[in-house]
Amino acid sequence: MTTVVPRTADELAEALGDTATLTKIVASKDSLQEFITEYAKGQARSDETIAQQVREETQRAFANCLRGDQIEGINRLNLAPEATKPNNQYYNAKAPGAGLDKRFADWTEFMTAVWDGANTQEAFAARAEIKKIQNAFSSNVPSDGGYLIPETLRSELLSVPMEKSLVRSRARVVPMETLMVPYPTVDSTSNATSVHGGILGYWTEEGGTLTDSSPSFGRIELQAKKLTLYSEIPNELFQDSLATLQQFMNQSYPEALSWFEDVAFIEGNGVGQPTGFLNAPAAVSVAKESGQLAATILWENIVKAYSRMLPSSLSSAVWVANIDTLPELMTMALSVGTGGSAVWIGDGGGEGAPPVRILGRPVIFTEKVPTVGTVGDINFVDFGYYLIGDRQAMQMSTSSDYKFGNDKTAMRVIERVDGTPWIKSAITPRKGSNTLSPFVKVATRA
Repeated sequence: MTTVVPRTADELAEALGDTATLTKIVASKDSLQEFITEYAKGQARSDETIAQQVREETQRAFANCLRGDQIEGINRLNLAPEATKPNNQYYNAKAPGAGLDKRFADWTEFMTAVWDGANTQEAFAARAEIKKIQNAFSSNVPSDGGYLIPETLRSELLSVPMEKSLVRSRARVVPMETLMVPYPTVDSTSNATSVHGGILGYWTEEGGTLTDSSPSFGRIELQAKKLTLYSEIPNELFQDSLATLQQFMNQSYPEALSWFEDVAFIEGNGVGQPTGFLNAPAAVSVAKESGQLAATILWENIVKAYSRMLPSSLSSAVWVANIDTLPELMTMALSVGTGGSAVWIGDGGGEGAPPVRILGRPVIFTEKVPTVGTVGDINFVDFGYYLIGDRQAMQMSTSSDYKFGNDKTAMRVIERVDGTPWIKSAITPRKGSNTLSPFVKVATRA
């Protein structure tokens, strides 16, 4: 019993009135029974005749505490069974690692077990349990010699840095239960005479002849690619400071994972890695203006890029720009005859924040797209047309032999993920000469 048992009536009242103490006492039927028994024994030592009375009074007091608003308070402390389940959008109870959730409460417990230098019986037992569950999924989860990461910890790795994630937080994420998942798409290239790849619409007189039509469906194959995070950690941290390592896994690794995912989702070439939206076959480029100087951004570039977005995406698309474009955006001018006027796209004049909206749509500044003057330095994108295939299984492995001479442990985390644009080509509009796309970029100005 880790909770200090009260010795007097005043101490009992204080214990029952303290939410943290009460939480420990009623954590289970056994802990409650043990508390009652120990309290009764303590009272009985001073007066044997009141032992039974104490037990009955204690039970009555607990019954009162567990009624009404007291129950609501306990639920807020996650004592209710349903409250112990992870609560983020990336958790999947059917993922391979979900079977390990009850075995490992946090990164400290997991890393203590899988560290290559851990030679305790408990560590051996934990590894055996991990391998047992991992082997059950061996037909579609390659081994790589690592240990399957519990689903609660995997989902934490994805959910923690989402405010810093550029693509994943806005894209269409598809769970992958196998290493390759086909995803349906409509092969739409033109809205000139039909929509959605071949659906016709026409007007007929009563009893008129109908015209056959069928949309042209296709599919995109999401094939899980392997993203590996690697780091070298002093053995002292495993031996003396697992709390520091837990912080490292809770902060640095999620941010690194988000970083390398974004880089691939933006400019990946599709060979052993995702296809980035900058390399999408459906992407369109807005040509520079006649006589435009190198490494400049003109208001005309912005307006023309906006005009090439799918009209249905204008309310959801965002601007993605390299931070180097900020001076150009803040000093853009609208040409009027031989003169012109400044186009300020922020709020509050020079006193406000940097520009965060262009033509009503948010601007996301990043260092992950090309620098100013290069194609892709500023883009107008609807990420709803970007697919991310998430295998929903991660593995971790460590080795104290590889860096034995440096007294370090080499650690790697492997994620399997894919990403690709959802449509295969730009779309010819019903009326108009310029193709439209959910991926619009400004061409190089050199």
